[in-house]
Amino acid sequence: MIRVFHAGYDEIKSPDIHRGRVNADFGQGFYLSDNYDFASRWVREKSSFDIIINSYELDESTLNIKYFERDSDWFKYIFSNRRSMQDELLEYDVIIGPIANDTIFNTLGIMTSGFLSDDEAVKLLCVGPVYKQIVLKTQKAADNLKFIGSEKLSKDVIEKNKVLIAADEEAYLEEFSKVLEENML
Repeated sequence: MIRVFHAGYDEIKSPDIHRGRVNADFGQGFYLSDNYDFASRWVREKSSFDIIINSYELDESTLNIKYFERDSDWFKYIFSNRRSMQDELLEYDVIIGPIANDTIFNTLGIMTSGFLSDDEAVKLLCVGPVYKQIVLKTQKAADNLKFIGSEKLSKDVIEKNKVLIAADEEAYLEEFSKVLEENML
């Protein structure tokens, strides 16, 4: 049993695995994190909406789980999903692996333009801290998720998160520039 979190604008007691974007990192599914602090920073403020952190327990004991590390297989799977190609891992109930760190620069978009090789794109996507995403891909996985509760983030926490996000982005840009200089220029 693992404790997982989903951040958004609603309390979600029964997740819909078909609601998410098809072209997300690991394709369509219900995205979670096992890191509360990361989940609370992931969602951005939206006018007239509260930020809600949903807490769950996932019983993974009977689920078929695919684990990824930051490597070429992970990159190929994300690249395929971001281009809305056919999901080749349909036999898995859950996919767990790093988030592609390209929220500031569209590394995959630059790669498809022919400016980056696969190896260069992987190096850039590996810049920054490793935050894990846990994606429920099947109804069986969603059925193994037990809703624990939800909480609304306070304005104080949201403001503190903005400071942390700004610091993370600055550190990311510095490291990204360094990797870019060392490997591509």
